[in-house]
Amino acid sequence: MALRPGGLISTTHRDTQCVVRKWLRSRWKAISTDAQGREVPRMKGKQMKTPTWSKRKTMSFVALVAAAGLGLSACGGGKAAEPTESADAPSKDAAETVEIAYLHRLPDGDGMTPVADVVAKWNEENPDIKVTATKFDGKANEMIKKLETDIKADNAPCLAQLGYAEVPELYTKGLVEDVTAEAEKYKGDFAPGAYSLMTVAGKAVGLPQDTGPLVYFYDKAAFEALGLKVPTTLDEFKNMAKEAAAQGKYIAAFEPDEAQMWLSGQAAAAGDVWYTAQADNWKVETNGAGSKVVADFWQELLDSNAALNLNRWDDAYTKALKDGQLIGNIGAAWEAGFMLDGIVAEDAQGTWAVTQLPDFGKGVMTGPDGGSGVAVMKGCKYPEQAMKFNAWFNTQIDPLASQGLVVAAKGTVATPEKIKRQFGGQDVAAELAKANDNMNPNFVYMPGFSAVGPEMAKAAANVATGGKVMDIFEAAQKTSVDTLKSMNLPVAAE
Repeated sequence: MALRPGGLISTTHRDTQCVVRKWLRSRWKAISTDAQGREVPRMKGKQMKTPTWSKRKTMSFVALVAAAGLGLSACGGGKAAEPTESADAPSKDAAETVEIAYLHRLPDGDGMTPVADVVAKWNEENPDIKVTATKFDGKANEMIKKLETDIKADNAPCLAQLGYAEVPELYTKGLVEDVTAEAEKYKGDFAPGAYSLMTVAGKAVGLPQDTGPLVYFYDKAAFEALGLKVPTTLDEFKNMAKEAAAQGKYIAAFEPDEAQMWLSGQAAAAGDVWYTAQADNWKVETNGAGSKVVADFWQELLDSNAALNLNRWDDAYTKALKDGQLIGNIGAAWEAGFMLDGIVAEDAQGTWAVTQLPDFGKGVMTGPDGGSGVAVMKGCKYPEQAMKFNAWFNTQIDPLASQGLVVAAKGTVATPEKIKRQFGGQDVAAELAKANDNMNPNFVYMPGFSAVGPEMAKAAANVATGGKVMDIFEAAQKTSVDTLKSMNLPVAAE
């Protein structure tokens, strides 16, 4: 039995390999270089991405989804199997009401438009397609386990929110449907890069919802008080960090618990591509030139005591913000939705601002840190109706933006009033949209990427006791290779 989009089929594993192999070749042949020597896809449009609510809520980013289930071995003349019947199930008569379940991890916090209210509007306008939305309060990996269990029990929701980095693995396991025909109807409503993140081997499994490019957050008033300007290069950043630290302030904090997405996104900003196809094998290079630039940058800041070393989700991080000790840091765009809650009083105008990352050596570029889409899960009886709602929901720009998302749908996004107040009246949404445009278009994830995170976090934690930042990227290299091999996917020799 071989895995394919739509589930398990009785065919050879080689057939699936051939489908994906052809896609990989077409994807990587479609890369050229621009005037600055950066690799860019030969396609129209710009790549865009937003994270899901929190890194803990959805991993993710802008990666063009790496081929999942890629056994890149030689192909014979065999033909890949057609989609299973579940993906092509006949639609129910429009006059009869169908029920669609949607499982999500959106925050639904104070000041946000509740998902339930958005869904209620849909149900009122579309009485023949009743949608029930349920918020999953656990961790992202717990939700994946639940979905897998429910699919086996034939009790899964039709729609579920998935992080972009999770899509290849779920595709490999046959947990999502091939809904390419339906997705193509709505493709024009979304940024091309974001749309591609919900495809694997040329097959769409859903539609994008949000993206998560890395940006730089800073307290504008605190910078001005120290006589600092926003750094535009890494050299400027290091010099200003040392100057600020001499006065008891820090413009950056190293985040061990967010090593996987946070540091991989910075490597992407430095021009790296961690996973590519080479001669029908996976080529892994998490310790390349860009990663070394990032490692050297943070190593110098830490060695000179010019940056704090704090886990992002520990109370100590929030305390550093409240006390005015931490006055800037690199973070995912979606953090704008909540990072200043409790920092800026509800009746006060904040002094923080957001801007693009400094130049890591490849021009103004950023990388992904989170982001998610909504996929049609295996066994959904009404994929056409599910995708109709999926497209509608993910183009409700303002309600989604109120959730702190960088929306993947095309259109003007109004900065929520709370965020605008906290960031001193800045049009934050417009700045985050620029970050989407600056995303490294070639940075992709691999199947099993979730296994890489724990080893990176472990190496990052050791930095506080003498470990080196570069050890994190070396750990990613070894774990990536071992994980692909454990999935019986061929890996190019290093």
